[in-house]
Amino acid sequence: MKRTTVAILGLLLLVALGGCNTIQGAGEDIERGGEAVQDAAS
Repeated sequence: MKRTTVAILGLLLLVALGGCNTIQGAGEDIERGGEAVQDAAS
């Protein structure tokens, strides 16, 4: 029982960390897109 709980918590941690990286990457892509629009407008 204890081993299963530890395994589940470990998987949840990995999923959470993966989600953070994905959101960070998307934010960087959006930022680059905004910079491109600003450069084109000026």
